[in-house]
Amino acid sequence: MNPQIHIKGVQKVYTTAHGDVHALKDIDLDIYPGEFVSFLGPSGCGKSTLLNAIGGFSLPTSGTLQVEGKAITAPGPDRGMVFQEYALFPWMTVEANVRFGMEIQGKSESTIQSTTKELLGKLGLKEFANRFPKELSGGMRQRVAIARVLALDPPIMLMDEPFGALDALTRRTLQDELLRIWAEFKKTICFVTHGIEESIYLSDRVVVLTYRPGTVKAIVPVELPRPRSTTAPDFNKLKEMLGQMVMEEQNRFAKDEIGDPGAAG
Repeated sequence: MNPQIHIKGVQKVYTTAHGDVHALKDIDLDIYPGEFVSFLGPSGCGKSTLLNAIGGFSLPTSGTLQVEGKAITAPGPDRGMVFQEYALFPWMTVEANVRFGMEIQGKSESTIQSTTKELLGKLGLKEFANRFPKELSGGMRQRVAIARVLALDPPIMLMDEPFGALDALTRRTLQDELLRIWAEFKKTICFVTHGIEESIYLSDRVVVLTYRPGTVKAIVPVELPRPRSTTAPDFNKLKEMLGQMVMEEQNRFAKDEIGDPGAAG
């Protein structure tokens, strides 16, 4: 099987008033159709930078980044983005937010109506169709954001810590909802998270990134049967291993920020 997303030798350098910042270095990664892949690592490791590069929002400084064998040069309809901040239009109702992208694409009114009705039903939003985002909880707003992306039917969904601002119970509910959507709609999902448990619960593979410059520290397959129990011994064994990897990079981050007392001399 050919990779759907091909990343080879990708680097990203930001030029600032204080000098160059090397966000990503020599990223090599292939992601296959229908995979659920999480990007895990400490703050500053380039997870969101890598996701934005795949989305075409911030192109790499060098290297190869392709979707279906074609170079990524800009955002496209084959990649839908879900942000932590929901990014909904506050002046539009739930229904209007879901309809918006399809209207821009010029789809027929019958298609727009049927797709909107289907998604509102599947995501538990039907009774909130005429509400505005400010009238919804954070979890409901994120459901709307996911529905709006699904309405455009992209083969790839890019998700940047979409549940990071939610309470634990709402987060688990939406994790299960996302897995149901993933299984039903057969999307490829690239998912940025700080949560070790979340990455194991959701993913086929977890890509652990090093502290800046972000490189691939490890690609860890999650071969646990679904649905997954977070209390199972194999789950917690994997959680401990990933936790050690991330903590190594977090400690590097801390030394870089405050200086390493042992490094003097």
